[in-house]
Amino acid sequence: MDDDEECEFEYEDEDDYQIEDDGDDDMCDDDDEVEVENKYYNAKGEVDESPKDAYGMLVEVLEREKELGSPGKWTFKALKQLVKCLFKLKKFDEMRQRYRELLEFNWSGLTRNHTEKAINKCLDAASGAGSDVLKSLYEITLDRIGKDSKNQEKLWFNIKLKLAHLYFETKDFAVLKTILSELKGWCKDAEGAYDVKKGTQLLTVYSLEIQMHTELNDYKTLKTLYNESLQVESAIPPPRILGIIRECGGKMFMRQGNWEEANSAFFQAFKNYDEAGHPRRIQCLKYLVLANMLASSNINPFDSTEAKPYKNDAEIVAMTDLIDAYSQNDIKMFERVLRMNKKNIVDDPFIKEYIDPLLKTIRTQVLLDICKPYTRIRIPFISQELNILDHEVEALLVGLILDNRLEGCIDQVQQLVLLGDASKQGTRYQALQKWSAQINVIHSNLCSRIG
Repeated sequence: MDDDEECEFEYEDEDDYQIEDDGDDDMCDDDDEVEVENKYYNAKGEVDESPKDAYGMLVEVLEREKELGSPGKWTFKALKQLVKCLFKLKKFDEMRQRYRELLEFNWSGLTRNHTEKAINKCLDAASGAGSDVLKSLYEITLDRIGKDSKNQEKLWFNIKLKLAHLYFETKDFAVLKTILSELKGWCKDAEGAYDVKKGTQLLTVYSLEIQMHTELNDYKTLKTLYNESLQVESAIPPPRILGIIRECGGKMFMRQGNWEEANSAFFQAFKNYDEAGHPRRIQCLKYLVLANMLASSNINPFDSTEAKPYKNDAEIVAMTDLIDAYSQNDIKMFERVLRMNKKNIVDDPFIKEYIDPLLKTIRTQVLLDICKPYTRIRIPFISQELNILDHEVEALLVGLILDNRLEGCIDQVQQLVLLGDASKQGTRYQALQKWSAQINVIHSNLCSRIG
């Protein structure tokens, strides 16, 4: 999940702006300039289809402007296209060299805005490179911006955030922690408090930090960060970022066994993703259904206005069938839905982690329903109804009795469950049997002494 999208600058195409010349109107009519301009546009047209040919022409543009003694806008543009060409040709060392030249290039008509646009265009073009290449490009950029960080602080933040994402993807959390600390420092004012004007950026940093601690299974820190992130004031809270934070919070509550809080967090995450139009909403809706069943909720999540339109979605149908089986306490249908929809349900690593607790929850519900009309019931009969082994039924019964959800006792010898008044009677009989056994022991001891 690319959290830095919310903080990206919006830039037009590179040729939607004109770099100012030196005021000499006759330059546009100069044959040499026309020649260089034509060569540049011919090269640009070949960058995608024939990068090798484009590379040669772009180098000629650089050399020609150098010969003319006035490297300017065509040199700047050519360097930018060279970075793209060299990426396509996989000549990463030279690509880095040309990128440095682009960042160091300066002339009278060049503005800060043009430089920022060029940086973003080059980094976007090289986004498919390996993490090592991208890290080096980001570090080159940050080194260059560092010389003028006060005037380009937002660009510094965005590039630093991109670098943080790379370290997250490569799971280099030690370096990532340092970068996140720097990013949080940027979000503070001169007095050391978080700047309300930078609330959106701060939420973006929190979302990445929360994802990192989710990966580290550091739930103590995660809980603190989650609560802090919900207190951040932002003029325009980005829904996708809020969705990421809420989803991680839901997973945290799930691992703590706090099903109700998880249910609430996943519902908020789903709404945020839905508002942002993010495809993650479908996966989050599955997690919402999972938490809803584990919480033994009587409320169908698809009854909500936000979730109802997705009820018949191809990826969601299996979950709707699952919750229907759950609400009807139909254990056989429930297990059949799991078997038939392995790809959409069981293959998800997070959902798979909770399949056993989920099966235990529905089996417990069905067991309670089975026991309602009886005063005594055979354990093998329950096993057949639940489609599990006798000892698994006994474990469920023990849990229910200890939690005071079921009044009864288990006769393991007769393989019976005694319920209600019968259980009290059973307890009396057990006391009598124990008393009788003790009398037999005393009788045996007396006989051995007399004999």
